[in-house]
Amino acid sequence: MKTKTNAPDPWQHTRLKTYSGAPFEKFRLMIKLDRQDTTFILTLDDEENRWNTTFVRAISAALDEVEASTGPAALVTTASHPKFFSNGLDLEWRASSGEHRGGDRAAFGSEFMALMGRIITLPVPSICAINGHAFGNGAILACACDFRFMRADKGFFCFPEVDLSIPFLPGMIEFVKKAMPYYRFNEMKLSGRRVSGKELEQDHVVEKAYDTQESLMEGALNYAKTFDKKRGIFGEHKKRLHKHIIHTIDNENKSLIESLSLMA
Repeated sequence: MKTKTNAPDPWQHTRLKTYSGAPFEKFRLMIKLDRQDTTFILTLDDEENRWNTTFVRAISAALDEVEASTGPAALVTTASHPKFFSNGLDLEWRASSGEHRGGDRAAFGSEFMALMGRIITLPVPSICAINGHAFGNGAILACACDFRFMRADKGFFCFPEVDLSIPFLPGMIEFVKKAMPYYRFNEMKLSGRRVSGKELEQDHVVEKAYDTQESLMEGALNYAKTFDKKRGIFGEHKKRLHKHIIHTIDNENKSLIESLSLMA
């Protein structure tokens, strides 16, 4: 009798192997994609879920699957780690040299921004269930989504770039301004202060802050089920609503990415 394994779906092996440029077995599975009825659940599953090029491409591969489906749907993004939703840029990878599981360093800036641009124009509702710390790029991912839910009892939302000597790209600024009041972004960006889910709920950055992991996921999934929009018109609304953000990515980011010097 064959022993049943918990191996990931074949597409996950194929996509990660293709995008990493190295045998899949060298790397942990970075994301999981499940489906409950019309709701896709994308789970970040790489420990602290720090951002590098391989991580970007793994998420992009999952979005391929979502967009290849048909009919009304929604996407809920969360994480498996009990403490971290996403802890920002993979600084160890960025500071290293030579071959690394994080992939092509030079490609990261443009590919990360392209992924965020893809999320804000995704033709299905994107809902972020922030189950732990969301720092830096993790916070920007949450802002790129259409709606956010968060834990009230644990986890902080933070832009630590000011303390890491990492400049915000113009496109990143636009993503955050879409999701939160300018006065709150100004304070967070310049101070690097960690903000709780309760504070963000008061600012309407998150729809609701929940006291438990179970209630967070239940709230996010129930909200996802309220959407039965046709993809064509839903996507068109988002393209027109966020036209200025895409323009900023296309016209202001490139030269700054090419000359970007991190941790100066």
